[in-house]
Amino acid sequence: MDGETTRLFQEQEILPIRLGFSNKEMKKETNDSTYIFTALHFSDQGEWDSLDVRIRARGNYRRTHCYFPPLKVKIKKSEAKETLFKGNKELKLVMPCVQSSSTQDNIVKEYMAYKLFEVISPYHFKTRMADIEFTEFKGKKNKVHKVKGFLIEDIDKVAERANARKMKRVVHPLEQDDVTSVQNDFFQFMIGNTDFSTAYQHNQKLIFTEDYRTIPIPYDFDMSGLVDASYAVVSQVGGEVLSIESVTDRLYRGFERDESVFQTVRQQYLELKPEIFKAVDDLKVQFENEKEFGIARNFITDFFTILENDNQFNSQILRKARTK
Repeated sequence: MDGETTRLFQEQEILPIRLGFSNKEMKKETNDSTYIFTALHFSDQGEWDSLDVRIRARGNYRRTHCYFPPLKVKIKKSEAKETLFKGNKELKLVMPCVQSSSTQDNIVKEYMAYKLFEVISPYHFKTRMADIEFTEFKGKKNKVHKVKGFLIEDIDKVAERANARKMKRVVHPLEQDDVTSVQNDFFQFMIGNTDFSTAYQHNQKLIFTEDYRTIPIPYDFDMSGLVDASYAVVSQVGGEVLSIESVTDRLYRGFERDESVFQTVRQQYLELKPEIFKAVDDLKVQFENEKEFGIARNFITDFFTILENDNQFNSQILRKARTK
């Protein structure tokens, strides 16, 4: 990994952010090419600063069904210069879906998923938690929301750090690097996520490394069993009806490969178990409801119960591997 992580993501203290816009305008007027302008205020080591940014709503499901859509943020190089945001031209900002106290913990759990994958693979998105004061412009009367959220770096920064290039074309999972592909499949199984397609880059990005490996990098985990959001439904990627009834039911979605690859990755996960649980436990203080933390931790524990038991590993992973 040759490239550097920008200071925005090197530092992991919770970042205070203030921004304002019309939620109605955001969801109605913005699209992949249409942005609205706003000022992003942030506290850098106790000193408030700001920069002008362009933002739009993103996320197929959340922009339609959520009160707060996740945002795509674009920053001019000249604006970011000499600020905490230097080196970041594009970012994602994830906010709670709805106005509810429970959704604050959903944000922490989705952030947790990113931190878990950071333990598992050197090829991952960097993230940073944020305390967001969002002023919603509503005609003559503005409304202030204080919510948790987090920033996600752009795929260009991930590729740069890996000395790789991002890919846009379709690449079947069996044409991707064996080990990193199975690492990703185990990760999705661990967090109980079926809302992804590595082949079609649905909630996945692909990078191509100098040693000719195609590597998947996952994102957007709000439909996972780990998060267990109130609006989450079992995904039907490509119109395929899956054999589970709840997002908290695990279903392995990876493809068949030589069993030695599965066993290699299985051993990697078992060796990383202490680090994975440290990443979980480090976030306990961020939860508003301690019960929600316990549920999330138990969900990860259940994954390792499967991994550590030969019969369960064979029945829930090896025999569930896809052939098409």
